[in-house]
Amino acid sequence: MKLIRFGNPGSERPGLIDTDGAIRDVSSLVADYGPETLSPDLKNTLQAADLSALPKAPGDARIGPVVARVGHFIAIGLNYADHAAETGAAIPEEPIVFSKAPSSLCGPDDDVLLPKGSQKLDWEVELAAVIGKRCDYVEEKDALDHVFGYALCNDVSEREYQAERGGQWIKGKSAPTFGPLGPWLVTPDEIGDVQNLAMFLDVNGERMQTGNTSTMIFSVAAIISYLSRFMVLEPGDVITTGTPPGVGLGMKPPRFLKAGETMHLGIEGLGEQRQTVVAR
Repeated sequence: MKLIRFGNPGSERPGLIDTDGAIRDVSSLVADYGPETLSPDLKNTLQAADLSALPKAPGDARIGPVVARVGHFIAIGLNYADHAAETGAAIPEEPIVFSKAPSSLCGPDDDVLLPKGSQKLDWEVELAAVIGKRCDYVEEKDALDHVFGYALCNDVSEREYQAERGGQWIKGKSAPTFGPLGPWLVTPDEIGDVQNLAMFLDVNGERMQTGNTSTMIFSVAAIISYLSRFMVLEPGDVITTGTPPGVGLGMKPPRFLKAGETMHLGIEGLGEQRQTVVAR
């Protein structure tokens, strides 16, 4: 299944993609997709639904982030060896964990807001996993059973705030619109091998990132198991799992986003995003 949320910011409604690619409004079945509702029972309810009997979303409806505001928005840094190399960092021996503010979540095609005074805005195409079952000391072999679905994420980053202003990475990862998530939340049965998905990102039509989840240092299952040793993961929590090479920071000289520039990114089976950078 491909779950989707549509409507104006703050007023999104839950939807499901039918066999013709149309968005069906499932708000009669579930209030929203978020921490209170993501569960195996919800999957059963949606799978049993007669989508043809449900209303279609307006054709021009905005697409929102695939989950309502969440408790945890967790990210993994330097999780592709070639990305670590381009930034001059050593390959990590354990996952590098940081947070993005949940308020950074936005729709997949919403404008990305350039913070006031920002000079080093960067892009990162990433695979995100959304938790559907509570995780507490989960073994790696069982970890993927706790995933509700997967989504495309752009881990938008302000590199000066992240690396040059002291403190933790969260400062460069958390501005409003720094977490485009979607368009779909795709259930694992539609994905197949999550560790073999092609991914790309273009800036102004020029290919910047080309990668595949097969080159992750730590797999999705390993990341979930690892995180569950240090915190309880709850339904609706989002984990974005790192980016392949080709970010602006790694170029020589570095290349950062300016107002008016566009990003286009995608992951096999998870859809595509398009954003325009807009000055605040």
